[in-house]
Parts: sequence; structure tokens; C-alpha cells
Amino acid sequence: MCGLAGVIFGKKRRRVEEREHLAWLFTRLLLLSEERGPHATGAAWLDIDGGHRLFKRPVTAERFVTDKSFSELLASMDNRATLLLGHTRWRTRGDERVNCNNHPIRAGEVIGTHNGTIYNADYLFRRWKMRRFAEVDSEILFRLAANAARDGAMDIERFKARLRRCRGQITAVIACRTDPGTIFVLKGNRPLELRWHPRRKAVLYASDPAYLDAVLAEEKGWREIAVPPMSLVVFRREDLGGYSVEPFEFVAQERKGVEP
Repeated sequence: MCGLAGVIFGKKRRRVEEREHLAWLFTRLLLLSEERGPHATGAAWLDIDGGHRLFKRPVTAERFVTDKSFSELLASMDNRATLLLGHTRWRTRGDERVNCNNHPIRAGEVIGTHNGTIYNADYLFRRWKMRRFAEVDSEILFRLAANAARDGAMDIERFKARLRRCRGQITAVIACRTDPGTIFVLKGNRPLELRWHPRRKAVLYASDPAYLDAVLAEEKGWREIAVPPMSLVVFRREDLGGYSVEPFEFVAQERKGVEP
């Protein structure tokens, strides 16, 4: 079990105060997500030029958000940002003291976060002869996404075809530095809730709806985005509210060696 939290940004000229407010909401979501993953915490942003900044450490979210580097990460984000993503990790495979095992993970031009376990990750790395830099099984998802890029953009059908070979649990948020205006949300057999604000042109997401309810209790204008399990949602910066939803498949397993 891990925690996902983040903000997807539509195209808008935001004042500093609005950016800071969205960053504050994100920070609160990250803190609430600590109960889902106390072993490591990370955050990253991506902008429309493909620039990014990433910070992760093997500490709780409570300690993480007081680190100067986290404050600097948020302060360095401007109106070009397309995604702010965070992760709280519950260690399964891969020592959290080895920081490449923590999230967000960068694999080539892809940056992402994952909640779940891919039980056949070792086999898939060998099967497709892909480079591997970490022990954590989640890396396979982002390598598959990077491998599916064609002419700088994600070939969704190719990516979905590779995902069918995965066994385990998948819910993830993925973006590509060569197509930073497109954000991919995979809601498989692990929870994820999303809220959309038309005026702010932003989407907030978290692994537990209670976190969003708590953070947005005094806010107005946020609307639930109902996404069924086993759905791939594609958000585009130019028209964030015009997102698309399509099914995707993999072999869903709750425990290693136990097929549904």
C-alpha cells in the first residue's frame, strides 16, 4: 500500500497566490497520505518545456515537508507546470535507503508514481531486455511507458498491449518529458480519487477520498471525476476538462502466485 497525491494543471495564467494555494493543498494531501506509506516520500513537477525537478527521501511525509529542498521544489514551480506529483511509500521490494527505489521514478523521458506491486517485473525486464536501475518492481511500468513513446508522444495502444502482461496491482500517474502536456492516470485495482475545478483549471487526486474531503472541506467549486477501476484517463493541458477515459487490462492479483 502506497499513497498517491498530486495536481494536474490545465493551461492558465495563475497568480502567485493561486499557485501557492494549490501547492498548499498538495502538501496537505501528502501529509494525510503518510499513513499509506511511512517509509519514504517524494515529489516532482514537470513543465510544458519538459523541464522537471524531483526530490525524494527515505523519511515520513511529516519530516519531508519540513525539508528546505521540498520548499525550494514548490517555490521553483511556475505557470508552465503541467503536473505536480507526490508519493508516500510503503516498502515492499527495494530498500528505501537506496533512493532510486523511491518515487517519483524517472525512466528515460518518463516520470511517474505507482501504487501496487508488479509480481512478474523481473520476468518482464528479461523478456523485453530493458535497462534496469532499481530493485523496486514499479520501475517496470515506467520503462514500459518509455518504450511505448513514438515521435515524442505515447503510443497508447502499444503501452496498453504491454500492460496486459503485468501481474499484480496497478494504479499510477505517468507523464513524458517529450509530451509534457499529456498526463496519463491508470486506475486499476488500487484506489484513486480525482476532483476537478473548472475555474482553477486544475485536477487534484489522492488515493483516499477522505483526504480530498478533508483538504477541500472549506473549498468551493471542486467536482468529483468518477473513474471506474481498470480505466486509463488521459488529461491534456490545453483542454483539461475534456479528458478521455478508456479501459486497460492486466492480470489483477492480490497476492503473489494467486491468480483471480
